[in-house]
Amino acid sequence: MADVADAVRDHVRDHRSDMVVDLAFAVGWVAAVSALFGYLGAPRWATHLALFGGVVAYFGFFGSLAVAREVE
Repeated sequence: MADVADAVRDHVRDHRSDMVVDLAFAVGWVAAVSALFGYLGAPRWATHLALFGGVVAYFGFFGSLAVAREVE
C-alpha cells in the first residue's frame, strides 16, 4: 500500500500545475454553462450537451496549444 501512496504522491508532484489548470478549466466551464443555461431556462438535455461540449473544447484547446508550442 505504501508503494501506491508513493506513486500517487510522485504523480501529483510531477503534474501539479497541469492538474490545477485542468481543474480551473472544468470549474469555469461548468459554472459558465450552469449560469447561462439556468438563466435561459434551457432543458436539461441541452445543459448536458453543453457540458459534454466542454470535453471537446478542453481537448481542442489544449491540443492546439500543444501544437502551437511545438511550432515555436
